[in-house]
Amino acid sequence: MLLGLVRTELVRAMEAEIATKGLDLKFTQFLILKRLALLGPMSATELARAVELDGGAMTRQLDQLERKGYLRRCPHEQDRRALRIELTAEGNALWQQLTSCNDRVLTSAQASLAADERAHLHDYLERVLHALRNRN
Repeated sequence: MLLGLVRTELVRAMEAEIATKGLDLKFTQFLILKRLALLGPMSATELARAVELDGGAMTRQLDQLERKGYLRRCPHEQDRRALRIELTAEGNALWQQLTSCNDRVLTSAQASLAADERAHLHDYLERVLHALRNRN
């Protein structure tokens, strides 16, 4: 429950930071842009898995971001039936703005922790994640 509460507050803080830039962007859309910026082009299915959305919700988010000019759907190089999602120049420029928002929120969230405590927290969360993913 505590992890859920922390996530909720991180989402609120991130959306507030984004709003201070005058952007109409929700946290889920931020995550989509972040994944594409950090990992490069991918299929809608891969992207949906990366941000934990179902197919219908991903399509709606992609449609909105495409209308805003932040991403595009391009034909896959090896599979002509498939599409790859990639950031546009506008999407990359937006990501550059959002990076500072992301950094401010995460720094603020960890402000009461010393450097070694931040490292321990990261280590603990990573180990919990690996244990949950490898439980079978």
